[in-house]
Amino acid sequence: MITMDNIEESSSPLRITATVRALSSALRDMRANAHDIDRRRDGDVIFPETEKEKLWFKESSAKNLRTRDFLSPSTMLNTLYADGQVFPAVMTRILSVSGRGVLPVAGGEVMNEGLRVRVDRAAAFKAVLEGGATEYLTPAAQRQGCVVLNCPALHPKPDPPTPDSLTLGQLRTILLADHMGGLLKSQGFTVSMCPLLPEDSTIVIFLRTLGIDWPTFPANWTNDEREEKIQEALEKSPYRERELERGRKTSGGPGRKKADKGENDGAVRINLKRVFQDEGLLGYDPSLGTYTVHRDSVSHLAQLVLATADSTVAMVTALHVTSCQDEFRQQQIAMLWRASGATHIQRHLVCGPVKTPASQLSSAQYLQLRRGQMKEASELKYGDQVEGQTWDDIIRVMTSATIRFELLSTVHTSPVTLDVQREGGVSTKGPRGGVFVMYNCARLHTLFDSYDRGVEKGLYPEIPDGSKLDFSALKEEGEWLLLFNYLIPFSELLEQSGQALDCEGGGARVSLKTEQICKFLVSLSKDFSSYYNRVHVLGEPLPHLFNQMFCRLYLLRALRELYHSALETLNLPPIRQL
Repeated sequence: MITMDNIEESSSPLRITATVRALSSALRDMRANAHDIDRRRDGDVIFPETEKEKLWFKESSAKNLRTRDFLSPSTMLNTLYADGQVFPAVMTRILSVSGRGVLPVAGGEVMNEGLRVRVDRAAAFKAVLEGGATEYLTPAAQRQGCVVLNCPALHPKPDPPTPDSLTLGQLRTILLADHMGGLLKSQGFTVSMCPLLPEDSTIVIFLRTLGIDWPTFPANWTNDEREEKIQEALEKSPYRERELERGRKTSGGPGRKKADKGENDGAVRINLKRVFQDEGLLGYDPSLGTYTVHRDSVSHLAQLVLATADSTVAMVTALHVTSCQDEFRQQQIAMLWRASGATHIQRHLVCGPVKTPASQLSSAQYLQLRRGQMKEASELKYGDQVEGQTWDDIIRVMTSATIRFELLSTVHTSPVTLDVQREGGVSTKGPRGGVFVMYNCARLHTLFDSYDRGVEKGLYPEIPDGSKLDFSALKEEGEWLLLFNYLIPFSELLEQSGQALDCEGGGARVSLKTEQICKFLVSLSKDFSSYYNRVHVLGEPLPHLFNQMFCRLYLLRALRELYHSALETLNLPPIRQL
């Protein structure tokens, strides 16, 4: 019987987590009921020590998806039930799972590998694609809050950075901050980037070449008033050390020399160790000691105050995106801000180093190298047509994509090793990160341009409303792979960074899966390319073939929009043709 609840549930976007939760509940509830029924029979039902064990796994490989979509492994069944014997009532409950966001189940059975479940694929295709899949392209829920993304590499120390002084490790932190900004904005967070940079400076022009629109200030602007207030707050701070404590060693980390006698007389010294000890802050370096306040430190804090000034929420999260080499100094700045009276949450996103064996390149040289290789590769493939502003724009975006994927596809705490041999080049073919992703996104645009031209010529009719299509025509295993591994999970993937920021405790460092979007796009591009090379989407203009063609176009149109949403978090515009 169809009820209003059924209608509401069936119209809810399908979610992997909701499905796993429902399947887990079915196993747990039936196990508990069976235990109550068979209380007198020892050994029929065995309770694991923890309810947090993962009962189900979503399959993702093409091989496993031929026979199952979710699996509760036999090792888990043996833990839950004597000899892994699953009660018939359990199977009945699993085959009838339902609820908001739960994928429709078509069947299941116990095999050697465990209890496997298959999804009703035709129903899933219809549920996702019929309305255009828009609910699968953005985070499921919009969040509230303000995040300041602070990039220490861009602060003057004391001089502003330039493309030639910027190391590749520092460039990695800037690109990561830019990507985090895109991700958090998509979830509804208000995001401020820190620091402001002087407009028309060489570093701003350099960042714009990479597609980074960093906020700037005009030539006549100053932050002097905020700096004066910060200085006054530090002078009055309860953590300031007085003259009698002057003999103590200043904090500076390993290798920092003790200040000469008489140097810094009259300067403000802050005991940073007392700050994090008194406030119970975890994860800060125990060697943080007494810090002598300098002008560049005050300028850094004043920029942070400016970035939080317009926040409409009381508590702001400041995320310091820094290299491992600069982590100690940034901990100093964080505790100095705390000593000045700031109460905002502060977390540190620390990046591993960028290594270039047998070569030392600045960020400017790295960009020049990749841009030259990209132009050479394009000329090799497309010949004399690689001329003019259109191609300049394409090469600029493709260079930016290459650099972003090279520096962001690795777990942020791990080192990145780059091949910067000048003769190595970059390829426009093969699964090589950013170029491969942008190429496959362009293939989708080319496909729909071809379809539109076919409509204009009268070969094909306009795409009908999804409610008029029979999505059971999508039978290729590659089609289910694209829906189940990419379209359905994408919304939940977008949410993860915001959820991780909310986690309490864990110390100063925060670990975010910043590499996931890049890896997701590369994996998607491999599977889409395999499907597209194998399946002829725009078939013969015969009426009996139109339904399957339209169903495929619905799927690929949703994938095109998925590409756009994912690339937007990387501030990469899609290229329509390559």
